Amino acid sequence: MTIIVAHNHYQRPGGEDVVFRREAALLEAHGHRVIRFTDHNDRIREMSAPGLLGATLWNQKAYRRLLRLVKKYRAEIVHFHNTFPLLSPACYYAARRGGAAVVQTLHNYRLLCPGATFFREGKACDACSRRLLPWPAIHRRCYRGSLVATAGVSATTRVHRFIGTYSRQVDAFIALTEFSRSKFVEAGLPESRLHVKSIFLMRDPGRGPEEGRYALFVGRLAPEKGLSVALEVWRQVGASLPLRIVGDGLLAPQVECEAATAGNVVWERRLSHEEYWRALEGAAFLIVPSLWYEGLPGVVVEAFAAGRPVIASRIGSLAEIVRDGETGVLFEPGSPAALAAAVERLAGDPAERRRLGENARREYLRRYTAEENYCRLMQIYQAALAVRHAGEAVAPAVQAQEEGWLAQ
Repeated sequence: MTIIVAHNHYQRPGGEDVVFRREAALLEAHGHRVIRFTDHNDRIREMSAPGLLGATLWNQKAYRRLLRLVKKYRAEIVHFHNTFPLLSPACYYAARRGGAAVVQTLHNYRLLCPGATFFREGKACDACSRRLLPWPAIHRRCYRGSLVATAGVSATTRVHRFIGTYSRQVDAFIALTEFSRSKFVEAGLPESRLHVKSIFLMRDPGRGPEEGRYALFVGRLAPEKGLSVALEVWRQVGASLPLRIVGDGLLAPQVECEAATAGNVVWERRLSHEEYWRALEGAAFLIVPSLWYEGLPGVVVEAFAAGRPVIASRIGSLAEIVRDGETGVLFEPGSPAALAAAVERLAGDPAERRRLGENARREYLRRYTAEENYCRLMQIYQAALAVRHAGEAVAPAVQAQEEGWLAQ
């Protein structure tokens, strides 16, 4: 099979970039011809505001580039990870016009929420998911604190929802969890085309030694990750179980101050791959105190692979990924008292940590290996091809609109 894997890279690398690279490599390892079609948000610095808005809504150059690529290689599948903002939904039309089936992985909630996170003012918010016009988000400047930027993002997703781009031009969507899938179904995406497939690790690192010297937080230092809740807890827990934080972001000054003044908090901005795995293997457990719904945090999968239990907020996808009392412990999001109780429970019970860690390891082997994910991905590709080959016609109004853009 010839597959084009498409991705618009962010300025700050994240989990989507990792999944893009891993899935492309996985497909190549199984003998498929893979062509990477990418753009990078570093180019935004060279663009005017009107030019960026126009490209976000419909990027004619990206359309032509992809159409040529699909025709040249006779690609059967074009698998998108991120089109925002530079590839634009125009690329769906290019892929289908070239004869390929279109697959879109839904790494975040941008189609439903201009901020992409379902998070506002310290708590989960899905006020805009079912609205034709997301006035709450625009009014509150949910994307980068900017009225103009939020309106621009909203215009792109809402215009394409209105003209049927997502319902007619995408043959299969991939949600990372059942919870995520349910949110998109509620918002009106075609239920029959919404599939669930988790992320994975290319290689099994094996279960690490049971050292358990500290609790570990790994991730973006951002308000929605709930790190402030964890820092408050560690003022109560004491130095017998340090908190090791790995990551960078908006809250870096607060974390730096805490690490400098508290004796039980250690902060490392970044680690090498080898250092990171040693940090994971040396942890008693991972904490994920998020205040938002999350997608599927890669660090949770990595913790499971290493045989480490996870303490996570009982919210959104996390309540599905981490099974309370089986692979970890769930607690009420935003509650320092609840997190402190969970930490004290596992910190003082090595046997329980061992039991949960063994279950976590089994969960990894069941759901998150490369082979399991390859089989699932092939099933989804076949479903997308079946939809494509069924010959579903583009609505006349949409076809006319497309031809109008192409003529420009």
